[in-house]
Amino acid sequence: MLKIGDFSRLAQVTVRALRLYDELDLLKPARIDPATDYRYYTLEQLPRLNRILALKESGFALDEIRAVLEGGLSPDQLWELLAVKQAEIEREVQTAQSRLARVEARLRQIRQEGALPAYEVVVKRVEPVVVASRRVVPALADMPTYRERQYREIYDWLAANALEPLEPEMAIYHSAGYVEQDIDMELAVPAPRAALRRPAPAAAHMTVRELPGVETMACVVHQGDIWDVGQPITALYTWLSQHGLTSAGPYRELHLYWRELTAAPEALCDITLEMQVPAAALA
Repeated sequence: MLKIGDFSRLAQVTVRALRLYDELDLLKPARIDPATDYRYYTLEQLPRLNRILALKESGFALDEIRAVLEGGLSPDQLWELLAVKQAEIEREVQTAQSRLARVEARLRQIRQEGALPAYEVVVKRVEPVVVASRRVVPALADMPTYRERQYREIYDWLAANALEPLEPEMAIYHSAGYVEQDIDMELAVPAPRAALRRPAPAAAHMTVRELPGVETMACVVHQGDIWDVGQPITALYTWLSQHGLTSAGPYRELHLYWRELTAAPEALCDITLEMQVPAAALA
């Protein structure tokens, strides 16, 4: 038999790790001297220890390893477990590569501009949401009047149907590019799912629908004048280009902590917006 120190040197595993494996019932000593509490191991225990180490290097947690060892798995079952772990590690690698690409793009941007970017772009998953909306096509000069009237009709319809409006209200821009006439814009207010069972007034061109979720949404927050929204939009599309991405749908303007109908005109110079663009890899 080998003392724990000798077994540690032979297996190239720390004594601390061997004590931990003992506590977790992964690898018990072959014998413990009752007088001295010295732990002793045998050469026959090396294959089990090597399996523990191999599984650990493959990314298995110690509790998972114990389950594998106690389960008496067949080669096919172990293959399946390893295949699952392989897929998990591949996803982690892809996530790390994406994060690395964002860091590299940020470094390039700072180097080119010589300063920190004015807007920080983050990527997140956006859940589906039920909205009551109206889709209109005003000219740029008519935008304030159109927006006020359409939002008011949406909120009036929700109130008439005893539906509590949710947050945040939003504007969705379907135009393919920048236009000042016939702006294809959808004004939307999130609503409870019960709204889907209420008939929307067709004469008012109102719809109630589920706005689809987006797996990869590039987002930026703008604080300041509402008429300066072109800056965060530019930042978003610049960021997409720098990361080899393109827009995959209409961009959304979310009103955080405020509503257009209740905001005083002077307050519009200091509002908080979140601009969102669905992103996809360039073909």
